[in-house]
Amino acid sequence: MPVKIGADEAGKGDYFGYLVVAAVAADEAGEAKLRALRVRDSKLVSDNEVRRLATLVKKVCRHEIVKISPEKYNALYSKFKNMNKILSWAHARAIENLLEKSEAQVIIVDKFADESVLKKQLFEKSRKAKVIQTVRGERDIVVAAASIIARAEFLATLRSLSLQVGYKLPKGAAHVDEALKFLTEKYGPDVLEGIAKLHFRTTKRLSAGKNGHEKK
Repeated sequence: MPVKIGADEAGKGDYFGYLVVAAVAADEAGEAKLRALRVRDSKLVSDNEVRRLATLVKKVCRHEIVKISPEKYNALYSKFKNMNKILSWAHARAIENLLEKSEAQVIIVDKFADESVLKKQLFEKSRKAKVIQTVRGERDIVVAAASIIARAEFLATLRSLSLQVGYKLPKGAAHVDEALKFLTEKYGPDVLEGIAKLHFRTTKRLSAGKNGHEKK
């Protein structure tokens, strides 16, 4: 029975928190189980439902998770100056690690860059399978399952970072100013290195605001 691997990420658009990539393997019977669980794109379900579904998906499918902490992410971004290269590396590692546990004939990835970027990162085992990169890959049930696991893991790591700094870190990148103000006033700007993706415009806005304040 042919096996398919789906891969997706979480945290890419979030200022605070880890970047997480998950890969899930399933044959036709596994896909049927995922449908029975009503697995769908993590963006379409609540955080509590994501956590519940992730626990169930892990029980019925082989999976692999790659987590990149903000500190590691910032170091990689300083080196590559490109998020897609980091994403490609993380996707390739999740896929390759899963292939150690399960052979697959097809690999489907939610497309985030030119196809060549990911293919350059894949090793020999992945190149034996048909690799498909498609926009809105979560329409495929196995990619949707990967999105659920990745999102659940992102939420768990965000909660862990929140406990470390004593402040509930917000998701996304649009409503983070209050958190930035509190954290930088309490710990200083260096705290962001371990909890945030520093290349976001949010960081530049914070620096610009401080410089403007100092000039007055």
